[in-house]
Amino acid sequence: MGRVAVIGARTSVGGLALAGVEVLVAEDPDAVRRAWRELPGTVVLVILTASAAETLGAEAMGPEPDQARPLTVVMPR
Repeated sequence: MGRVAVIGARTSVGGLALAGVEVLVAEDPDAVRRAWRELPGTVVLVILTASAAETLGAEAMGPEPDQARPLTVVMPR
């Protein structure tokens, strides 16, 4: 079974650890990009804060499905 990860600011994502989500705290754009690049291969679903999604743009949320990247969703603001 794959894992779920979340990327974003601590205040937005910290509580998801209680649900077993792998929390990747990223407070600035460089940290967001680094967290995305270093996602473990076992991650099949990534939850992004809206800010993290804006930072990653098409890299994470491309217009076409891509089996090379995990399923990605964006948290509402």
